[in-house]
Parts: sequence; structure tokens; C-alpha cells
Amino acid sequence: MAKQVKEFVKRRPPDDPPVDEGLPPWMATFADMMTLLLCFFVLLLSFAEQSEQKYRDALGSIKGAFGAKEIRAVSEDMAQFNTSKTAKDMAADISHDERLLLGVVMRIKSLLEDDDIKLKEGMGVTADRNGVVFSANSAALFVPGSADLADGAKKILDNVVKVLKDYKLNIVVRGHTDDKPVSSRRYPSNWELSAARAAMALNYIIDEGGIGINRAKAVGYADTRPAVSNDSDENRLKNQRVEFYLHMPQRDAW
Repeated sequence: MAKQVKEFVKRRPPDDPPVDEGLPPWMATFADMMTLLLCFFVLLLSFAEQSEQKYRDALGSIKGAFGAKEIRAVSEDMAQFNTSKTAKDMAADISHDERLLLGVVMRIKSLLEDDDIKLKEGMGVTADRNGVVFSANSAALFVPGSADLADGAKKILDNVVKVLKDYKLNIVVRGHTDDKPVSSRRYPSNWELSAARAAMALNYIIDEGGIGINRAKAVGYADTRPAVSNDSDENRLKNQRVEFYLHMPQRDAW
């Protein structure tokens, strides 16, 4: 009998091993990996986020900063300068590209201030996300009805060259006319006239200024992009203009 009891004790199955409390070990590793992925995507989002408010403070309609002429923003996203901030405060808040464009604006302003009042007439500066547009009246650049440079044109074009040498920007020269048809042997329509004026201005910038051809373009828009409505002779004169669009090299533009 004692032998049977001893044998039963030997054959009795051992107790189950104790179970650890809490989550299994693989779950902790998985949670750590998910947390790291979440932090990674949050960082990506923060890098890609644009500070539009700061951009509005620095670039947009620069009416208050330019005493020479009312300045209009070419983009709805642009707003007026916050005049409560100094230039130093704004420079500390904006990015490198924004600071560069702000510098271009101020450089053009100083060049305009150095010129006489007559050259300032019909001129203006606008800004968008990618660059700055310096606009000049065609009457100050060309002989009426032609693409031949006027006497005061070189002074204006030399200012454009100075800005291009100070900043590594590309340029698009845009020719514009009013809606009055032009018909001559040399210029059959406003398309030829606007394109010829843009090309002539750009040719001077490249040849006399030594600007690389890979940084420059010229295009004629005729009367397809009026600055104001062609409902008076005064407005038609405003639409007869040449725009010098100085933009970031990494962004193709026309």
C-alpha cells in the first residue's frame, strides 16, 4: 500500500509555472516602435508646415514701406506690412528666402530713391511667394511705337542689373501693351511689339550687365494681362509697361 502511494506521488503532474502579470514582452517593444514612428511623422509635418502669417507680415503689399507709389500685392495671400514691427524685428521672424526677398524689395527702394522724380513715375514694386516684380512704364524705356531703347532706359536697366548682381535670382522680362491695335511692317500686332520690347530689355541686361543667359527669360503678353481696365487714355498708359520679375532660381516662372 505504501508503495502505491509513493508511486502516485511521483506520477502527479507538476504545478503550472507562475504567469507574469501585465502585458507580454513583445507588446512593450511594439508600443515603443509606434511611439517612435509617431514622433517621426510629427517632425516631418513640422518641417513641411508654412508660416503664412509671418510671410504676410514680411511680404505682400509694401505700400507703407515705399513712399514713391502705391504698391499692390499680386497674390491674395499677401497682406500689408505690419508697421508696428521694425525691419529688425521682421527679419528675426522670417525665413531665409523671405529675408532675401525683403532685401530685394529694400534694395529696389533705395535705387528708386537715388533716381530723379521723373524716373519714378509709372514705376512700382510688387511681391509674391516666389519673387519680386519691378514694373516700369514703357514710355520711360522705349521710343513710342517701337522697341528702340529711349534715352533714360539704360539708367533703369542698370538698376535691374545691380539687383541681379547683388542677389542670386533669375529674371523674367515681361512686355505688356494696352488694347489699342498696332499694325506696322515691323510690328504686325501688339504681340510682336510686347515681345520685342521684352527681348530688347533683356538683351541689354545680358550684354551690358554680364548676366548669364541661363538666368534670364523674355516673354510678350500684348494686352492679355492689363494692370488696370483699358477704359481711358490714362489707364492705357499704365498698361503699357515692362515688368522685371526677379524670382528664386529653384522655381520656374514666366
